[in-house]
Amino acid sequence: MAERPDPASADRPRDAVLAQVHEACRASGAAAAAFRTAVAEKAGLGASEARALDLLQRGGPLTAKELAERSGLAPASVTGLVDRLERKGFVRRVPHPADRRRVLVEHRPEASARLAALSEDWEREVGGLCEEFGTAELEVVLRFLAGSAARQRAAAARLAI
Repeated sequence: MAERPDPASADRPRDAVLAQVHEACRASGAAAAAFRTAVAEKAGLGASEARALDLLQRGGPLTAKELAERSGLAPASVTGLVDRLERKGFVRRVPHPADRRRVLVEHRPEASARLAALSEDWEREVGGLCEEFGTAELEVVLRFLAGSAARQRAAAARLAI
């Protein structure tokens, strides 16, 4: 009679890989935070300013209220933050297209190009890393990263309650 494999031993390699995935995610997050901080400092931006600018670049123009909600900053703090970003040339206030009493804050693409230039070296390195993977492998990586980011946003939202 053949021995049946021990179910616990079959899970050990997966558990070890899961632990490595968890640690790699933590290391990636820490490296990303350090890189964002270095870029922000080089560009003369504080952490909140860099976060707000990222939200505007990825999400398009926002009202001050929307920027406060998405950044987690107090509405009163957002006014000063937008003032600083405007003085530094990274954003501008524009009339709201549907409500002339309101104003939108939008990033200035020409100023954002300064930040992009600071990331060129890193983007080149990541491009080289991507060359080591086939398209199907990259699709799996993309699915994992997107799923991880969505779950982390959800966890952050639960903590904010």
